[in-house]
Amino acid sequence: QVQLVESGGGSVQAGGSLRLSCAASGFNYRSYCMGWFRQAPGKEREGVAAIDFDGRTTYADSAKGRFTISRDNTKNTLYLQMNSLKPEDTAMYSCAASSGPRVRYGQGRVSRWYNYWGQGTQVTVSS
Repeated sequence: QVQLVESGGGSVQAGGSLRLSCAASGFNYRSYCMGWFRQAPGKEREGVAAIDFDGRTTYADSAKGRFTISRDNTKNTLYLQMNSLKPEDTAMYSCAASSGPRVRYGQGRVSRWYNYWGQGTQVTVSS
């Protein structure tokens, strides 16, 4: 049974940092592309960052220079380090898994390419 379980969300003031984690099980994690997506109320889901099995990464413009995606293939865990947080980063953050090198194909931040999804963790940034 595939499971993606996010943690690390919470409330923080603008300028602060959070580190999200996503624990994966039930599939061959180390061969999958992994991504972080977010959705704020009334807005479309946005691909924040993604990382292929080989470490190749892609970021949304809004995340570049502030967020870092990484993966630990020994722990089957995905991370998103978020620094210099802004109120506009407030959203539900979800991790997802895709069976293919989506970043290499330029598809890493496109949700329809992802097979498995977690339930999400809420991030709230106050000004």
